Formats: sequence, structure tokens, C-alpha cells
Amino acid sequence: MIPQPVTQSPLPDQTFTLQSSATVGLVGDSDAASRVADHLATLLRVSTGFPLPVEPGTGTITLSTDGPSSLGAEGYELRVDSTAVTVTAATPEGLFRGVTTLRQLLPAKAEAGTEQAGPWEIDGVEISDAPRYPYRGVMVDVSRHFRSVAEIKRCIDLASLYKLNRLHLHLSDDQGWRVQVDSWPDLTKHGASSEVGGGPGGHYTKADYAEIVMYAADRFMTVVPEIDTPGHTNAALSSYADLNADGEAPPYYTATEVGFSSLAVHKDLTYEFLDDVFREVAEQTPGDVIHLGGDEAHSTPHSDYLAFVPKAAELVVKHGKRVMGWHEIADASLPAGSIVQYWGTDDDRAQDLTRNAAAQGAEVVMSPANRAYLDMKYDQDTPYGLDWAGLISVETSYSWDPATLIPGLAESAVIGVEGPLWSETLDDMAKLEFMAFPRLPGIAELGWSPASALDWTTYKVRLAGQATRWDVLGVNFYRAPEIDWA
Repeated sequence: MIPQPVTQSPLPDQTFTLQSSATVGLVGDSDAASRVADHLATLLRVSTGFPLPVEPGTGTITLSTDGPSSLGAEGYELRVDSTAVTVTAATPEGLFRGVTTLRQLLPAKAEAGTEQAGPWEIDGVEISDAPRYPYRGVMVDVSRHFRSVAEIKRCIDLASLYKLNRLHLHLSDDQGWRVQVDSWPDLTKHGASSEVGGGPGGHYTKADYAEIVMYAADRFMTVVPEIDTPGHTNAALSSYADLNADGEAPPYYTATEVGFSSLAVHKDLTYEFLDDVFREVAEQTPGDVIHLGGDEAHSTPHSDYLAFVPKAAELVVKHGKRVMGWHEIADASLPAGSIVQYWGTDDDRAQDLTRNAAAQGAEVVMSPANRAYLDMKYDQDTPYGLDWAGLISVETSYSWDPATLIPGLAESAVIGVEGPLWSETLDDMAKLEFMAFPRLPGIAELGWSPASALDWTTYKVRLAGQATRWDVLGVNFYRAPEIDWA
């Protein structure tokens, strides 16, 4: 099972068998809890062929929101014996996390899109579980190569299976602007019309974005939109000449080098632009965070950068959201409640900035590029990806502790982890999946499981057991040589 639960005790000589007469019982009358029950029943109806009606009260599989609040919003208890399965939580979100565990206890063929032959057996077990960190994310870069709504939904489905609860969408960069902004229509009319290599690009209409947000919410994932500033902005600068310091719009950019673009920090129009963008994105985003980027602003003079970040952050706060940004923003003054995302490679500067963020009261999400960047090659023979942060094997990606990676950073400052998936070389879903799997489940476990459970020797055995499930789901995963997939 991945992530490893906090406690897991087998019940000897107890085996549950799902029969055609089974029901899904729901104790709790919230719409969200009903959706969790319906989600489980719908999944199992397809693969088992059983009717599995959802009924109020107890059932063969009972989902209850009458669980203890001591396990928090995402915690749950699960019991399987010879007669029944019970998942109990204090909230629908906790119920959903318990259901994801139940799915992993079932045979992998339960995930199939066609009816399969039984038996449908689960060994007896008692589990009590809750996450180590509240923020456990995956980032999908749709700016370098655009991904459709259907493809983002698949990302959500695969990530939520491992209890990830944040979907960070990198919506703007030099190569493309991907979200509709009514007050600045050329951002998508012009700025969305390309991508790395000169492809057609694309963007999300407001209806598309709402569909993604709702689909994620039904799986208890919160969308974190990123509008990268003040660098990584060529798509916006190409769309509106007046946003440029010299008033001249640059052409589309379809290569992959970084650090050459910058908003005109001294222009009032820049902040009018950001005010409109953050307002419209905030209106469409139920989550409490907007990510304003802030990395690799090499063409922005440092003094200008230090002046820009507080002004941009103030606009995020103005529209009711918390500020999130890459660790560079911690060089400036940050508003209360900010989140800084560390992407360093053990370098002193990045670590100093992250400690400075914590000293300002900011919280930290850990995404060290030489461990958590899912677009880095596994080894020198990996056909896709980059290697500027190093070659990251599955073991390297898993074998670190978010709480102790940065010396002198208080453990209390760390609120979670995220696996970024940059897309410079990843122009289709098969390549994204190949780079994310099998490393993403390890990032998920680092965010969920207690530090005492993090052990490579036992983890790699559990990871090997996921292969059958991925085969059923059609995941294009990398069969890393350090794992005994047989």
C-alpha cells in the first residue's frame, strides 16, 4: 500500500469477499459524503458487474462520517473482517482518503474499465491513518506544452489515488498563456497560440477551468493556479506591447532557455494588468492560494525585483488569496500567511532564502529539484526529460526527509511536499506518465506517512506491487531497474 498508513494491523483468519448482493451503506447525509459513496460504487460496478446500490445506514461496505475528530479532516479508520468493510472518518474528505486505501486493498482488476471475473477478496485488517503534512501536491506545467481538460482529469485521478491533495497548474510562462482573462483577451487570443517547438498551444476557457476545479474538488484536490511573474512572461509581453519597457512586443518564444523576459516593474500598467489577472483567476479558484512564481527573474534588476514582489503580493492578498511563490520571493518582504516553495539543489543561497521565509513567518513546501522534480531523467539513458538538477533515480526521489533537508529550518515551518512536472520535453501524456511513475507515489508517501515509516527497502517492495494496478489503468510507467517488478 502507498502511502504507508500510520497503523495497520492484520486480522488473522479474516477474509472479506465482495458478493453480487453487496450494498454500499452511507452513514451521514452530506452531499460530499454521498459523492464519495457514489464514486466508489460506480467504480466497482464497472469491474465487478455487481449492482452495488448506495443506501442509507450500514451496508456490506459502510462509509460513515461519524468518525473521531482526533484524526483531523483527512484522517480515517478502516476495518475489514469476514463480514463487512467499514470506513469511518469525521469528514467527507477523510472518507475519500479511506476509500483510496480500500481501492488499494482490493485486487488491481477492480480498477478495470470492463467487467472482470472474481473473486473479490480482501484480507482482514484494521487501519488508523492521517497525513503527516497538510499540503501534498503535484505540479503540471501546461505552459511549455498544453494539456487538454481530459488529460488534466487523468492527472487528477492518478494523483488522488495516492492521497495527493493539491494540483498546482503552471498556467503562464514564456512559451504560452493558458487561462482565459476577459479583461486582457489577447493573452489567450495571441499568447496561447504556441508552445515549445512551435506547436499549436491552447488554453482553458473559464468553463474549462471551472470543470477542472470541480473535478479536482470531487476528489478532494485543491487547484493552485500559478501566474509566473515578473520573469517567465514572454507570452504576456508578446500579447501586449504596452507591457514591455520599450513598448515593443517580442515574437512568440518556442525554445526552452529561461531568464530573458521581465515585466516592466516601473510601469503602472504592469500592476493594473496583474490586478486584473489575479482578480479573475481568484474569482474562478475556490482554493485559498495563488502562486505568483518569482523564480529565475534574471532580467529584472535585483532592486526592482525587491520592489516588485511586495506590490504583486499585495494584489494577491487584495483578492482574498494567500501568496505562494518560489523561494526567491523570500528575498523580499512577504505578507502574513505566505507560502514559499523551495526548489533548490542543496545550494546555500536557496536554503538561506527558505530560512529567511520561515523567519518572516511563511510556511514552506519542499520541492528540491534534485529529488522531487519529476521531469529530471532517471539515468543517462532516459529518452525524455532534463538533467540540469542531476539524474534522479526512484530511490533518490524517495530517500529524503522534508523536515530535515534544510539545516536550521524549523520542522514546524514545513507544511508539505510537491512533485513538479515541467514539460519542456514532454509533449504527450505518455511521456508525462513515464516521468511521473513510479516516482510520484514516493513523493506522496513523503507527504503522508510518518517519518518512521520511510524506509527504502520496504518501500520498493510495496512499489513493485503497484505495477499490476498501473497496467490495469493503462499507465505508461518506467520499469526502474532497482525495483523487482516481477
